[in-house]
Amino acid sequence: MSAIKPQLKQPNRLIDRFGRAHTYLRISVTDRCNLRCQYCMPPEGIEWKERRELLSFEEILRVARVFVAMGIDKIRLTGGEPLARKNLDMLIEQLAGLDGLNTIAMTTNGILLSDQVSRLKEAGLSALNISLDTLRPERFQQISKRDYFHQAMAGIEAALNEGFDSIKLNVVVMAGVNEDEILDFVRFVEDKPINVRFIEYMPFKNNAWSQGDVYPFLSMKRQIESRYELRSVAPEFGAVAKDFVLPGYLGTVSFITSMTDSFCATCNRLRLTADGQIKSCLFHPAEVNIRDTMRTGISDFELETLIESAVFQKQEAHPPMEELLNVENRAMIEIGG
Repeated sequence: MSAIKPQLKQPNRLIDRFGRAHTYLRISVTDRCNLRCQYCMPPEGIEWKERRELLSFEEILRVARVFVAMGIDKIRLTGGEPLARKNLDMLIEQLAGLDGLNTIAMTTNGILLSDQVSRLKEAGLSALNISLDTLRPERFQQISKRDYFHQAMAGIEAALNEGFDSIKLNVVVMAGVNEDEILDFVRFVEDKPINVRFIEYMPFKNNAWSQGDVYPFLSMKRQIESRYELRSVAPEFGAVAKDFVLPGYLGTVSFITSMTDSFCATCNRLRLTADGQIKSCLFHPAEVNIRDTMRTGISDFELETLIESAVFQKQEAHPPMEELLNVENRAMIEIGG
């Protein structure tokens, strides 16, 4: 089993114009997915990238090594659906060998998880986020346009059996779609070591978002507090979620409030898309292409300079939600969440 060996911290070189130090890198390994969720993929679909357009595992490992040397200590693998990329355990094992990297996490829809989860954990994966927007099979098909509910639930069960350091359920809450299941999710984690995270619906290219579709954090919280006691937990620096415990419950509850109470001031995240673009903010279109430049044979020092330029481009905050639809950005599935 691969073991991540934390090293003495070097000075962080990923500090933006507003003094934010970046320690968390999200790497998309593919733009492909086996679901068609409206909030993530435009209804007309997207044009899939050719294999040559995606970063190879060798390229991902090189970029990750440079990022870690500059201050990143947590990497999350995303997609699309990351498990649609073959041999992902091999990439995880190589990442686990990077000095200074403390956490390797992954976000998945869980459909392909049950057959791979043991290999992934053995390779060095330590934390899992599993996207699940409903506990009802028929609604799962309505939201995702695919009939894979039972496979997703099997993936969650398999992850629990492996005993990961952290398992989280990501629930995108949409008004008029699934806000009536919030209490069901709370009950679901009563006897499970799972953190269920309720996420406000966010606008992306052609995802049919409107302000009226947002079911705000305060409404979610009031709904839960009508039945349960929520006790606030002090957040770690850079946390995107507001965390709560429920007395007597093994599971916990969190809220991600990007639309009604943003956390830009403490953001410590950077993103690398599957086709090799660095994005300093999920909601800003600015990107730095390191794939093409890297393929010209640049040195690691030159790669560091490109990374620093991407960090320098980061804005102080994303626009308010009523303005985000006017921002020309990529679809969420193309960015990697």
